[in-house]
Amino acid sequence: MESNLAVSALAALAHEGRLAIYRLLVVAGPDGLTVGDIGDKLKMPGATLSFHLSQLKHAGLVAARRDGRRLIQTADFARINGLVAYLTENCCGGQACAPVCKPATNKNRRAPKAKASNG
Repeated sequence: MESNLAVSALAALAHEGRLAIYRLLVVAGPDGLTVGDIGDKLKMPGATLSFHLSQLKHAGLVAARRDGRRLIQTADFARINGLVAYLTENCCGGQACAPVCKPATNKNRRAPKAKASNG
């Protein structure tokens, strides 16, 4: 990954609302969620949600696919994995230093929440 793409992705995630959207889409997995479902789960107004999704799409972190009349939003797992790899590629000077990270498993964890904001 090039540094300008990493900066763009990190900038997009550096907002509470966008981070909550992205985390919710990660939970949804490859099936994704409709814009309406995202808005309902995060209690985010449509215009705000549209703005944040646009920023995430511009950074390449979210993609949309059409399913009939619905637009399904999905996290781009390859892009985020590329970002993590970019951030950690020189970890410990290239020496084996830690086991591969595994996703946290906490059955009591709830879906992320975001504060409604205008932009």
